[in-house]
Amino acid sequence: QVRLVESGGGSVQAGGSLRLSCAASGATYPTYSMGWFRQAPGKEREGVAVIYSSTGNTDYADSVKGRFTISQDNAENTLYLQMNSLKPEDTAMYYCASSLYNDGGGWSDEYEYNYWGQGTQVTVSS
Repeated sequence: QVRLVESGGGSVQAGGSLRLSCAASGATYPTYSMGWFRQAPGKEREGVAVIYSSTGNTDYADSVKGRFTISQDNAENTLYLQMNSLKPEDTAMYYCASSLYNDGGGWSDEYEYNYWGQGTQVTVSS
C-alpha cells in the first residue's frame, strides 16, 4: 500500500507563495504519473498539475499556468507544488495523487489515480 502525506498548506495574502509537499511511503511501485488536485467548498475536485514519471513532462490547468510549478524528487520520494502569485480563487483543499498506469483518460480524470493523500488546506485572502 502506498501512503501519500501532503504538507505545506496555510494562509497567505493574495500575491504570496506557498510550496506544497507530498511524501510517498510504503510499497514502492513504478508510477505512471503524480498529480495535484484541489477542491474548493461547494465545487468538484479539479486537476491542477501533473508530472509524468518516466519523462518528467508536466501539464497544468489553464487557471494556474505560469504561476504553479510541479516537480518531484525521486530520491526523496517527494512531490512538490510551488505556488506563486496566489489568488483568492486558489483557496481549496489540495491533494496529491499517484497513478500506476494510464487507463485511457486524461491527466485530470480522478479515476486515473490509484492513491490519494488526505489533503492540505490552502487559504488565500484578498
